[in-house]
Amino acid sequence: MWKVGELAAKAGLTVRTLHHYDEIGLLSPARRTASGHRLYGEAEVGRLQRIVSLRHTGLALDEVSRVLAGTDGSLDRVLDRQIEQLRARISRDTELCGRLDALRRWSRLNGTVPVDILFEIMEAMMKAEQYYTEEQLEYLKQRGEELGEETIRSVEREWPELIAKVKSAMERGADPASEEVRALARRWDELVGMFTGGDAGVTQSLSRFYRDRMRNEGGFMGIDGALMEYVGRARGD
Repeated sequence: MWKVGELAAKAGLTVRTLHHYDEIGLLSPARRTASGHRLYGEAEVGRLQRIVSLRHTGLALDEVSRVLAGTDGSLDRVLDRQIEQLRARISRDTELCGRLDALRRWSRLNGTVPVDILFEIMEAMMKAEQYYTEEQLEYLKQRGEELGEETIRSVEREWPELIAKVKSAMERGADPASEEVRALARRWDELVGMFTGGDAGVTQSLSRFYRDRMRNEGGFMGIDGALMEYVGRARGD
């Protein structure tokens, strides 16, 4: 027999936790001493092991109680629900990790990034999801895997440089029909094509995203309506 303190220490729990389990009828001691101290036997230790295991799956205490009592349907159904919730959480965490990794790469490329720019990037990431279907988002994820980390980092380094070159050409009045600007426009389209993979639906969603940013917010990451028009004239649009 184990006293409550001994069992708590072996199980990595607190005495208060075992007291609570007793109070709610989840785990009662085998018996009590004459002075009222709780004593637990092998059967109770085995039940506690099952409780701890179920708690580790994320089940609440009332759910654990119903599973052990056999009143919550099959254990498979309960675990299926937990697995579904965990997968959804993993998906959200993976998505967040991707966003943070993108911000880290941007910071390493551009040095210290002002907080307002970081917020702009994060806001744009969340808004962009409104423009793509689930199938398109999955396609873009696969597209990123196909390109590979090295290529993605290279493109991320090139984009700010390309935008700066186009903006410089526009500000000094370079003819958009000149070979210099047309070459920049071609590279612009090549980088966009690397992102979209030539998928017409993704390209259309991306265009709608930028149009809305131009119309509602005046621009994004240095790209405004005037710059987009300049690139369009270089293409011959």
